[in-house]
Order: sequence, then structure tokens, then C-alpha cells
Amino acid sequence: MTSPAAPSSWSPASWRKFPAAQQPEWPDADALKKAEARLATVPPLVFAGEARYLTSQLANVANGEAFLLQAGDCAESFADFNADSIRDKLKIILQMAVALTYAAGVPVVKVGRIAGQFAKPRSAGTERIGDVELQSFRGHMVNDEAFEAEARTPDPGRLVAAYQQSASTLNLLRAFTKGGFADLSQVHLWNQQFVASSSEGQRYERIAAEIDRALRFMAACGIDLGAEQGLHQVDFFTSHEALILPYEECLTRVDSLTGDWYDCSAHMVWVGDRTRQLDGAHIEFLAGINNPVGVKIGPNCSPAEVVTLCERLNPDRLPGRLTLITRLGSERVTQLLPPIVRAVEAEGHVAVWACDPMHGNTFTSEGGRKTRRFDDILSELRSFFDVHRDEGTWPGGVHVELTGDDVTECLGGAEEIFEGDLDARYTTTCDPRLNARQSLDLAFRVAEFLRS
Repeated sequence: MTSPAAPSSWSPASWRKFPAAQQPEWPDADALKKAEARLATVPPLVFAGEARYLTSQLANVANGEAFLLQAGDCAESFADFNADSIRDKLKIILQMAVALTYAAGVPVVKVGRIAGQFAKPRSAGTERIGDVELQSFRGHMVNDEAFEAEARTPDPGRLVAAYQQSASTLNLLRAFTKGGFADLSQVHLWNQQFVASSSEGQRYERIAAEIDRALRFMAACGIDLGAEQGLHQVDFFTSHEALILPYEECLTRVDSLTGDWYDCSAHMVWVGDRTRQLDGAHIEFLAGINNPVGVKIGPNCSPAEVVTLCERLNPDRLPGRLTLITRLGSERVTQLLPPIVRAVEAEGHVAVWACDPMHGNTFTSEGGRKTRRFDDILSELRSFFDVHRDEGTWPGGVHVELTGDDVTECLGGAEEIFEGDLDARYTTTCDPRLNARQSLDLAFRVAEFLRS
């Protein structure tokens, strides 16, 4: 596969010549240099060949032959780090992929927001409680959520800790996805106990039983199921927002086979709606790496800006290189998305169109909790599919924040969560996530949109 040509003046450090939004104010310059020096010598988390393979899979999505499921935590936590937590996130993503594949009949490219999603942009640099004002919590890669001066001080040592936790997470993910856990014969084991008794879980179990029957039928016909690797393991890729640029720079390496630059912190990285400035450091960084990359497109991004972003990030119009992740809000999709799609199509750009139905629908409850309504999330997705149907383009994917835990952070869903329920199990360190029941419900609804 051809790689996008990096600008001749580009280097992993060239972003430093551009204004960089959302970067922490590191108080100890020497400590930052030590952390960067350490990260520059550690082994890569992923390999260039894996990133190229993901690009080829996303090319199928761009061509309307597959669907992207990009899902995971809002922000990973240093505190909530154990094998069960990682397994449960993987379980619900595998369940969603099975529901989508079985019900909609399309291959699903599975990309986790995991093994690197430790930093978050903030709308304000500081936070005030009473008479005390401290730096905002920017994710565990930078500082801690405890409202204390020492905890909120950016610590470069956390960059190294984020790398170490990402490496451990990746090791476990590879063991799960290639070592038998993702085998289709284990499909019943992915249904968690608190999900199994719900309507969504029962619907999933019916699909699992039909898969069992299909496998038995193939075996009875003499098909050697053991030789079919696609039945026993899955390809699972990692992604995160490329927010803290010193970390991304240090993990960017030259591929020994092609001589191209790859950000080896993840298979795919994206730039957020707050950091997609055309003359900014984040776009400069993404323009030079050869990974598949994404851009969040919010309601303030004009069609002309989107076209310019496409030209900067994918000038050679390579399928699978660029994913445009729209996050417009349920009430504005039908107004804002069509002119963006038409502008990109008119210039001959090739992109994966994905919908983030979470971030444009966040509000604060009367009790002070950030939350989202499941109905608003579904409404934005439905409008996203409707627009692409009308424009004759492929609605290529969804990008959602979720957890495998039984949390009460988003309102609604088949197992109704009300505002009074939010405090029961509200555990996110940043934004509200779908729980496993809501996530599985979402997958079935998206499958219905795809079929229609």
C-alpha cells in the first residue's frame, strides 16, 4: 500500500514550531527532558506493519465494504487498571461487533480507545471550588483528579507511567484476541452477568445460539473449522487522541522496511475538535506520520475547513488514511453535515465517515453531573445515517465512549436510568460513558440503521 508523503521539512519535532493548544504547563523543565529521553529509548508499543494493515482495513470501510467500531473509555485511569477491567471492555466491544456483523451483514473493523487514552482537552485551564482555584484535571498522563494543589500539578513522570500501563494493556489485549478468548465458540462467555438478564443480553444470546448452530452445521458438512483462523481470533487495534505532543513525538519512529515515520504509540491517532487548528501543532504532527489518522469535526468547523484538513492530512487521497469523525449534536446534524459531505466529495477526497454521537450531546444534570441522554445519542446516529443515505455516501462507523462496568452515567436506554440514578455508580474520571447494556442496545440499533 502506498504511504502518504510527509512534507519534506517534516520531522517528529517540527510541531514545536507551531502554536500547540491544550498542552500542560510543566513546572519542571528538567524532569520533562528526562521523561522525554526515557520515552525516546523504549520499545514501540505497536509496529508500523500493524498500522499499515489497519489502513488497509479502513480502506474497505471508506469503500463501503466494512464498518468501523471505535469504542472505549473516555479517559483511561491509572487507578482502575486490572485484567478484569480490560477484559470487560473487550467483551462489550466484541459483543457489539458480533451484533453488527450478524445483524447487518458487514465486516467490522474493531478499534479500541485503549492503551493510550490517558489525556483529555479541557474547556478551561483552571477549576474553582469555593475560594480555591487549581489547574484542571487533564487526564492521568498529566495530573490527578484529586482537588489538591500537588495532585493537579503536571508531572512528566506520568508520561512514562502512561507508556508502561499502555504496554501492559496491549500485552493482555493481544493475549485475549489471539489466544482463544475471542474464538467464536466462546461467544456466550462475552455476555456479562448483569447484561445477560436484560432484554439486550437476551437478544444477544439468541444470536450466540444461532452462531453455535451455524458452527455445528459447518462442522457436520466436513469443514475444518480449526483451519479457519477468522473463527478463532480477531484483529483488534488501538487508538487515542494525540493530545500531549511530547509523548507522541518520542514514540514516533522510522519504519525499517519503508523508511517512513510512524507514531508507534497506537495503530491510529486522532486530533480533537479543540486542537484541529489548520496552522496548529497537532495538524502539523499528524500530517507527517503514516498511521491512519482521524479528525473530530464539531459544529464550528466549516465545509471549507474540512476540505483543507483533508488536503493537509491526505493530499494523495489514499483510502483508509483519514477518518472524519463528526460530533455535531443531535439537533444540528441534518443542517450541518450535508454541506460538509458535499464539499469533501466535490474535491474528490476519500475519507471514512464516522459519527461520534457522544460529545455533541453532553449536558450537566440538576445534580451537577455531566451526562448524556441515550435518545439524543441515537437521534444523532439516525440523522447521520439518513444524511449519508441521501447523499449517496457510506456511513462508515461509530465512535463511542463506553465501559464494560455497570455504571449509571448516561440517561435512558432499555434499562431506564433517570437523573436520580446518576450518583449510584458514577465512576468516570471525565465524561459520561455508556454501560454495557446501553452499548449493546446501541449496536443493535446501528445494525438496524445499516440494514435500512
